Amino acid sequence: MSRRALLRTLGGGATAAAVAALATGCGVPAAYIAPDERGAADRSRTDRKLAFANWPLYIDTDDKNKTRRPTLDAFEKRTGIDVRYTEEINDNDEFFGKISPSLMNHQETGRDLIVISDWMCARFVRLGWVQEMDRARQPNVTKHLDPLLRSPHFDRGRKFTVPWQSGITGIAYNKKRLGREIKHVSDLWADDLKGRVTLLSGLDEAFGLLMQGDGVDITQWTADDFHRMCDRVEKLVDSHHVRRFTGNDYIKDLSSGDVLACQAYSGDVIQLQADDPDIEFVVPEEGAELWAESLMVPNLARHKLNAERLIDYYYEPEVAAELAAWVNYVCPVPAARDILASSKDEELAALAEDPLIFPDDAMRKRLVIARDITSGERTEFAKRWNSLAGL
Repeated sequence: MSRRALLRTLGGGATAAAVAALATGCGVPAAYIAPDERGAADRSRTDRKLAFANWPLYIDTDDKNKTRRPTLDAFEKRTGIDVRYTEEINDNDEFFGKISPSLMNHQETGRDLIVISDWMCARFVRLGWVQEMDRARQPNVTKHLDPLLRSPHFDRGRKFTVPWQSGITGIAYNKKRLGREIKHVSDLWADDLKGRVTLLSGLDEAFGLLMQGDGVDITQWTADDFHRMCDRVEKLVDSHHVRRFTGNDYIKDLSSGDVLACQAYSGDVIQLQADDPDIEFVVPEEGAELWAESLMVPNLARHKLNAERLIDYYYEPEVAAELAAWVNYVCPVPAARDILASSKDEELAALAEDPLIFPDDAMRKRLVIARDITSGERTEFAKRWNSLAGL
């Protein structure tokens, strides 16, 4: 399952929905954990272990032996820390439902490090379910983290989260089949695209770009902005201009030609372009949303120091470059670009020039991180959006 698959913002099932209700406070005891109750005795110096939960296909593997992960293996050899790496995160809400009972009941999760999407990280940070990191132990993060990603609305200064990989929600289209360029979100609503456009079904994935198309500053959008955007989308759905709402299955629609343009993720388009060079990815003139999936240390983790050390290791430019060359998402370490550019391997050197891995200056000026949806807003907004998307 893709790590950015279809997301249902009200929860991935009965358990997740019930937990979400607890977490947002619906006439039940608050689930917030105070700062002085988040830590546990750290065993890192005597217990050289680390439990790391991530999404599938989100770390480099050896081409000849898929059980080997070169960057992770090198970390274990250098430090003597044994990393238990699991690919157990398939959906943000599903994972929330899996570990939240432990967190809200002040119990260990069995994990020292997790990676989830920033909009879900915002929920964890608000609830006090993750520990503040010690940046004194992370000089590489301090030095090399992309300035665009340093201070999202939900975690000013990135005290609790560190991006694992980043990406852009923009527009993908088949330039040859369409016969023209797309430069603006409004270009999606042209008559020649009626019935040949798809939008992302997940509220958190879709709303930013659509608001930007209406000229909204998504770093400080309002409820009025949201409902105005929904009014526009509702008309496009009623007129059958929007073909459907998708998860990552927009990939097959675009590849087959059933769809000519769609909301898309930058990392997916790199893979599409390898098979079809006529596929273009656009950061619209009015801007696009920059997002991240970030590392966090959950409450009561027993190997916090080891986790912080691993995070800082992946912010060494050489290591970040090796990871970026494999996953092909936007690298949160701009200094990794020079490492790839100096490679004697032509394919690796070419990645340094790919703006979907290392956005150029012109593109960077149009990228912003959206203000997250608060717990108080989510129920109302998700209900409106899900009715439009047919969820």
